Amino acid sequence: MGLLSRRTLLLGVGASAVTAGSAFALPRLFRPRDPRPVTAVVPITATTDGAGVALRRAIGAQRLRMLDPFLLLDEFKSESADDYIKGFPNHPHRGFETVTVMLQGAMEHRDSVGNHGLLDPGSVQWMTAGRGLVHSEMPRQREGAMWGFQLWVNLPARLKMTAPRYQDVAPGSVPETDVADARVRVLAGHIARTEGPVRGVETAPTLLDVSIPAGGTFHADEIPADHTVFAYVAEGELAFADRKVTAGNLAVLGPGRTVHATGAGRMLLVAGAPIGEPVARRGPFVMNTDEEIRQAYADYKSGKLVEG
Repeated sequence: MGLLSRRTLLLGVGASAVTAGSAFALPRLFRPRDPRPVTAVVPITATTDGAGVALRRAIGAQRLRMLDPFLLLDEFKSESADDYIKGFPNHPHRGFETVTVMLQGAMEHRDSVGNHGLLDPGSVQWMTAGRGLVHSEMPRQREGAMWGFQLWVNLPARLKMTAPRYQDVAPGSVPETDVADARVRVLAGHIARTEGPVRGVETAPTLLDVSIPAGGTFHADEIPADHTVFAYVAEGELAFADRKVTAGNLAVLGPGRTVHATGAGRMLLVAGAPIGEPVARRGPFVMNTDEEIRQAYADYKSGKLVEG
C-alpha cells in the first residue's frame, strides 16, 4: 500500500470501476461528499431562431421554461452552412445577460453603441444588456463546422436598468486545469484554485467546459450549496451520482455538496445564485412585470431603448 499514491487509489482503480450501478465502493477517505443527485433529465428541443439558425434548446422550451437564474440554453452545432449562415441580425435586449461560448467556428458581434467583438474557437462573451441595446451576431465563415452555446442569465430588479457591459474573453485568456481525470476550461467561477476570467456578475456564476476521458472521474465541491446547478452533456455519456445522462440531455442537479461525474464525455457545467423574483418575459426582453415589458417594446420602437 505504501507504493500506491492517493491519485492511484482514487483514479487508477476507481476510475475504471466506478460506474452507475457498479457494486464497487471507493474507500471512505475518497467517497464523494454528499453528491448532488439528478432531479430531472431534460432532452433538447430542435428549433430555429434569429434569421433561421438551427438550434437545440435545453432551457427556455416547453420542457423547462427556466431554471432560476437561467432563462435559456441553446446549442448550435452543424457542419452545414445552411443551418447557421443567416445568423442573428440586429435585435434588442433588455433586463438580462447573454453568454456566448464558442467551441468551433467564428461569430462577429456588433452593437448600437459601437462595440465590436470577434468570437473565435475557445472564446467566451458575457454581455450584460442591462437597460438596453441593439446588437447582431453573425457568422464569420461561409462553410465548415460551427459549434457553441448561448446562455441567458437573469438580472435582479435593481440591476435590470444598469448600463450595458461586455466581457470579451479570447481563447488564450481562458485558464485550463486538471480535476481528477478531467480537463477543465474555467470560463467563470473557480475550481481547483483556478479562477475564470469573467468577473463581477451578480449571480456569482460557475461556468466550466469539462472533458472526461473514458472511465474517468470529475468532482467539484467549490460550488455553493444554495446555487442552482445543471450539466448539459454535449458529447458521450456521463453518470452523476447513480444516473446516466447521454449527449443532448440536460441534467438538473439537486441539493448536495459535490458535483461528481464519471464516464466518458464532455459537458457544460453551470451554476449560479437564484434570484427568486417574478419574471415577465416576451421575446428579447426579460423584466419583472408585464408593464415593464410593454415599456421595453415602446422604448425600442421610439429609439429610447439605447439612450443613456
